[in-house]
Amino acid sequence: MDKIQLQKLRDLPIEGVAERLGLRVKHHKSLCPFHADSHPSMSYRVKTNTCRCFVCMSQSIGPIDLVMRHLNMEFKDACRWLADEHNIILDEWQPDPTDVAPQPFDASRYEPFFEHPWLNEAARKFLFHERMIDPRVVWWCRLTSWTDRKGVPWLQIPYYNKEGQLVGVQNRNLVKGALPRFRFPPGAECGIYNLPVLNLLKPGEQLFITEGASDCWAMLSAGHKAIAIPSATLLTKKDKELLSQLSSTISFHMYPDQDEPGERLFLQLQQVLPNLQHHQLPKGCKDFSEFFTLRIKD
Repeated sequence: MDKIQLQKLRDLPIEGVAERLGLRVKHHKSLCPFHADSHPSMSYRVKTNTCRCFVCMSQSIGPIDLVMRHLNMEFKDACRWLADEHNIILDEWQPDPTDVAPQPFDASRYEPFFEHPWLNEAARKFLFHERMIDPRVVWWCRLTSWTDRKGVPWLQIPYYNKEGQLVGVQNRNLVKGALPRFRFPPGAECGIYNLPVLNLLKPGEQLFITEGASDCWAMLSAGHKAIAIPSATLLTKKDKELLSQLSSTISFHMYPDQDEPGERLFLQLQQVLPNLQHHQLPKGCKDFSEFFTLRIKD
């Protein structure tokens, strides 16, 4: 992990990290998870991106330290957890110290895997039984799977640019609670997901923006055209320009996750896409995937 990747983790909004950990932040305060707290004594400072409990902490801490303390993790595992939760790519292989330039993504190495997708038992259970994804969506997204030398099953998710060229691969660990949750080949570009769908849009059509590939599969299975982003803060200038160009011909829609980070993401995206329309999830549904699954089961 280099200094740039580490800084990305340290720059993650402290209140959003707290929400991901299950803490309810309101008016920049929450109950402190480190002592028996009945009145919110954990304070969050957005300006410095830190938090501190003035009852049990001698100094302020940042996102990484908060995860380390709350989940009782070592530094490296806490960084991995943060990266997985926010879809930030960390190097999986140590680069050759003699290499001057970063290793480029080798699309030719991975393209054959997606020509004839194959789903192992764990992948089929995850996609069809747990997430209730339409098989046609799985085919459209070219999802495939593999098992590593330790017997761990992985779902392999290709990222294509608008022209249909493979630019990145995301490997998702199918063992619940296992770390790392995601793995990325060197040089993978995993920004906006499902860009080829933009070629199918007609003037006046709706395009839904989701957070993460899983919500995108659910939205596609529900019959909507959709793309996914890792987070608004990770959108590149090129990504923003692409979305802005579309805003004059199509309408953007979003079901934000039912938490403060989800609403914050919507507001950040609305700065790029003023016509982005907000849709409210039913009470009790944390994200669109859960809403879709419950609707299918009913």
